[in-house]
Amino acid sequence: MSDSFTHFDADGQAHMVDVGAKAETRRVARAEGRIGMLPTTLAMVLAGNSKKGDVIGIARIAAIQGAKRTADLIPLCHPIPLTRVTVDFSIDETASTITCRAVAETVGRTGVEMEALTAVQVGLLTIYDMCKAVDRGMRMDGIRLLEKEGGKSGHWIAD
Repeated sequence: MSDSFTHFDADGQAHMVDVGAKAETRRVARAEGRIGMLPTTLAMVLAGNSKKGDVIGIARIAAIQGAKRTADLIPLCHPIPLTRVTVDFSIDETASTITCRAVAETVGRTGVEMEALTAVQVGLLTIYDMCKAVDRGMRMDGIRLLEKEGGKSGHWIAD
């Protein structure tokens, strides 16, 4: 890993990193995060009783859309052609949490870490939005990159 920030030039001004000389490689990133809620809220999600519809299904679509719009949301992100985005949710009834895991892939000159992380956050925000009428105290945490593959820096896995 680099020991300096890449989004600043020699004068300390923010700039978009030049990736033109980088080789096109297959790049994959995996990310996750979770949202905790009241047990009654989770029960409503599982029962499909939300007035807004299928919470998990809509959150999945929102997460995929989030990955596709990452460059519109984060100013110095390169718009990249995604070749695949998958989003999965798992439920832990004991902890009253929903975990979102996203995988983003491309063949290109820059990685897809931000797309995977954005997918997770947008998916979790969508769950919050759909359930906030009954539980404003939901909390999102543990949002992190799990793994990235491809590019000059190679393969990285979180501890």
